Amino acid sequence: MKEFVLIFRLNNHSDFKPSPEQMQERMNWLGSIAAQNKLADQGNTLSSVNARTVYPDNVVTDGPYTEIKEFVSGYIIVNTETIEEAVELAKANPIFKIGGNIEVREVMVRRSGL
Repeated sequence: MKEFVLIFRLNNHSDFKPSPEQMQERMNWLGSIAAQNKLADQGNTLSSVNARTVYPDNVVTDGPYTEIKEFVSGYIIVNTETIEEAVELAKANPIFKIGGNIEVREVMVRRSGL
């Protein structure tokens, strides 16, 4: 099995206040992944308020990705055999109903001594 991170992005994270139904739908999606024994790390929701971006030459700005309108809102890590399988898990996420998207990336494992 390989690990893949599913990175959740929203276009307007600051205005998003999920309803109880939306939260339940997300929890059902997450529960289905856990039931398949494919959830490696539940991840966390990331703050869009308390964040900084660090640039070269010790330049620090407030907030994440201040130049773009899309925010990373959270992530999870799943165990699957292929990236295609991880993409299939992502496709069932309810974030698409609110205009969000999910980036899927393989987690590269460091080997000792490298």
